[in-house]
Amino acid sequence: MRAVPEGFEEAYRAQQARYPSAEPGWQPVHTVYVPADRFSAGTVAAWGDEASSLAKAHLSGPREVAEVFGLPDALAAAVHEKVLRKLAAEPVEDLRIDFEDGYGVRGDEVEDEHAARAAESVAALHASGSLPRRWGLRVKSFADGDPARSVGTLRRFLSGVVAGAGELPAGFVVTFPKVLMEAYLGQFAGVLAELEGEFGAPLRFEMQVEAPQTLPFLRGDLNASLGGRLSAAHFGVFDYTAAIGLPPHEQRLDHPACDHARHVMQTAFAGTGVELSDGSLAAAPASDRADDVHALWRRHAELVRHSLRHGFYQGWDMHPSHLVSRFATVYAFHLERYDSYRERVRAWEERRAAGGGVMDEPATIRTLAAALRRADQALP
Repeated sequence: MRAVPEGFEEAYRAQQARYPSAEPGWQPVHTVYVPADRFSAGTVAAWGDEASSLAKAHLSGPREVAEVFGLPDALAAAVHEKVLRKLAAEPVEDLRIDFEDGYGVRGDEVEDEHAARAAESVAALHASGSLPRRWGLRVKSFADGDPARSVGTLRRFLSGVVAGAGELPAGFVVTFPKVLMEAYLGQFAGVLAELEGEFGAPLRFEMQVEAPQTLPFLRGDLNASLGGRLSAAHFGVFDYTAAIGLPPHEQRLDHPACDHARHVMQTAFAGTGVELSDGSLAAAPASDRADDVHALWRRHAELVRHSLRHGFYQGWDMHPSHLVSRFATVYAFHLERYDSYRERVRAWEERRAAGGGVMDEPATIRTLAAALRRADQALP
């Protein structure tokens, strides 16, 4: 009898390639989407300034933070300080210049011009040291029937950035929307392979999951079939809920149908290194009045908490006001249990009881340690 079953080595190598054991690196807590025609070198600073102004006007101190976000006083004080510091230092962690739904359909000459201007603005941000840690663009979908337009915008944008910055700055990623056919993924990966040779920089992309037709071809070996170019999967709430026939008032991130789609994404990509991101809230404060701003923050915070509870640690922000509620909710989520998580890990390492009748399994300890690493990466 063979000590090692026939075919084991090949299966084990496939397992290691498909499910790498390396600890995940830094992941942004949000992606900010800005239509390409409204993007400039001043956009990031403008978002930070507007968010900071809203926070200072309508979150005067910890007491107001506690009231708006439902936090205990001690936690509210820490969250208030960290949000103000974050907005001043790094209001946008991940930036996406949108040439798809947020941009619309323009003539070829117009889109070419906007792609060139966007590239110039990215180069200027890079030169000033204010380009977000992760950045890129969302191209049009192949499902629109015009892949040449999508690829042309991407090539023009990359060419302009490299010409202006002298290189492709670190952190670049492309968002590929409305993936109705699995074949489109392979075709887009091929496009990136060609452009990679042209520009001499590694190119990866994130797919959007915004149609029920996409769910059946999500699986653990998908990234391997794409040459490892798939970096993330982002959920698109409004296209998805519309595609399955939900009425407009039910097109929301916390609908059970969205929970199902997100759980399919988690099941397919668990252990693969493909990051997951949730979608957005399509709303802004109805006015500058405190009541309206607070109402928007409360609703956005509910959705962010829902995502966090379901294991989605990133989402989209579509308005500067969202930065306040995003950071406040993320920081509160991590800080609330940080000390108890750390104590349980220490108790396990020291082979002693953590207290409270908790009996932690090794898998739980790994999850606790991962939560602490994620908190350390997210907290300013």
